[in-house]
Amino acid sequence: MQTTVPTTSIVLKSLLRADLKTQWRNRRAVVLSLIVPVVILYTWKPLVTNHMITGASALASCTTVGLMAIGLMGYSNSVARDRDKGIFLRLRVAPLPAWTIMISRLLVQLLMILLVTIFVLIAGYSVDNISIPAEGYILAFVAAIIGAAVYLAIGQVIVGLIKNPEIVNATTRLVYFVFIMTGMLGQFGQFADVVEKCIKWSPYGTVQNLLAASMDPSKWTSTTTEALLVTIGYALVLSAIGIKKFQWSNK
Repeated sequence: MQTTVPTTSIVLKSLLRADLKTQWRNRRAVVLSLIVPVVILYTWKPLVTNHMITGASALASCTTVGLMAIGLMGYSNSVARDRDKGIFLRLRVAPLPAWTIMISRLLVQLLMILLVTIFVLIAGYSVDNISIPAEGYILAFVAAIIGAAVYLAIGQVIVGLIKNPEIVNATTRLVYFVFIMTGMLGQFGQFADVVEKCIKWSPYGTVQNLLAASMDPSKWTSTTTEALLVTIGYALVLSAIGIKKFQWSNK
C-alpha cells in the first residue's frame, strides 16, 4: 500500500491553523500584550503634552514593551510548554520538515507583532493625538519586525539553554522586568553615563531608537543606522545560539 506524503505547503497550512487555534485559546495573554503598552502610553500622556518626550519616542517605547511581551515571554513560554508536553517529539516523527514546525510559530508571532504595532499607533492617535508621517507607518512596521526578531532570538536562547518550563517562565519575566525598568528609566537620565550608554546599545535601547526614528523619518541619523546594524547583529547572533542549543525534548 503506497503512502502519500503531504506537500510542504499543506503541512505548513495545517501547522499554522493549529498554532492560530492555540493562540486563540490563550487570548487572555494576547489581550494583555495589547493592553499593557496602551496603559503605559496613557500614563505618559502628561510627558508628551509637556514636551518632555516626543510622541514618536513614546510610541516607540510602548511598542518595544509590546514586542518584548510577545517575543520574549509569549514565544519562549509557548515553546517551553509544548516541548514539556512532548508535542515537538510527536511532530518530529511525522513526515514533515523540521523547519516548518518553527516557521508556523514564527508566522503567528509576526501576526501578533503587527497587531501590537497597529494597536499602539491607533491608541497614540486616539489618546495623545500623536500623528506620524505616512512613510512613518510603513517604516514602523518594518522596524517592529526587525526589533521583534531580537526578542524572539532572546526567547530562543532561553528555551535553548533552559529545559524546565517553570524556570523558563521565571527567567523571561525577570529579563522582561529588567529591560522595562532600565530601558524606561534610562530615557530620563536616571543612571550614570556608563550605564546610560550600555542601556542605549542594549536590545531595548537599539530597538527603541530604531522605532522612534522610523516613526519620525526626519530624525533618522547615523546613530539610528548604527542602532539598525546592532539590532540586526543581535538578532543574527542570538538566533544562531538559540537554534544551536535548542533541543526538541527536555529529557
